[in-house]
Amino acid sequence: MQLFLLTAFLYLCRMPNYIQVSIHNAEQEQKDIIIALLSEEGFDGFEERPSELYSFIEEPAFNEAPLKELSEQFAFSYTTSLIAEQNWNALWEAGFSPVLVDDFVAIRASFHDAVPGMQHEIVITPKMSFGTGHHATTYMMIQLMRELDFRNTAVFDFGTGTGILAILAEQLGAASVLGIDNDDWSIDNAQENLATNHSTHTTIAKADTAATGGSYDVILANINKHIILANMPQLQQQLKENGVLLLSGLLEADEADILPAVAAQGLQHRKTFHRNGWIAMWCSK
Repeated sequence: MQLFLLTAFLYLCRMPNYIQVSIHNAEQEQKDIIIALLSEEGFDGFEERPSELYSFIEEPAFNEAPLKELSEQFAFSYTTSLIAEQNWNALWEAGFSPVLVDDFVAIRASFHDAVPGMQHEIVITPKMSFGTGHHATTYMMIQLMRELDFRNTAVFDFGTGTGILAILAEQLGAASVLGIDNDDWSIDNAQENLATNHSTHTTIAKADTAATGGSYDVILANINKHIILANMPQLQQQLKENGVLLLSGLLEADEADILPAVAAQGLQHRKTFHRNGWIAMWCSK
């Protein structure tokens, strides 16, 4: 099984110690749900192996009570250990493998060789930012982006993380791209990744809401259900007529809540992609 990093590992001369929780005996179909629930409890790094799931959280933020509740709910066992900050960079480099989205996009780190036969290549150095392409939601967003014509468009990437989707939008011909995030690590990381990929038409900014005052042909929102629902009016208002809104960061069960919100804003649901219990949705105005 391919190594799966929800929040990729780090360069960590500045980071605190982490607690590693090793989850044993979780059913494969439950792992994505467990990851989503632990993310809500502050866990910000995950590594999936065939027989185990490793999750990581800063030592001061660790609270075992929610973990115990989940272990009872999903019938898994777990152990904990302390990971000192100096070990993280080696762990990240050992664990991060290139991501291939069909023959469309290769996502790799600088220490990987180029992948032949791909239409596009993105080189990233993830820190604490969400989105390496390993996760199903990023993968599906890229698949949906393949179906769009980005030439000469204005694009808004809401919750840009590592900046992968913003970088890809520019590579696909977007005239301008704005990526925003509310996390300082993501802002710094995305800007570094833009420079690595020679992205010159993309701007990264820090913001807490989707209200930018701009107008966009394509809006990308790979975040989570609650943030999407809270910002749906702003997303609709900033989407040009005949524009496209791509949504992810959503579990399959979330579609029942997203569809009415899409309809309430006068948007049309075009299709939904499914992958490992997660979904990505194509909507239009």
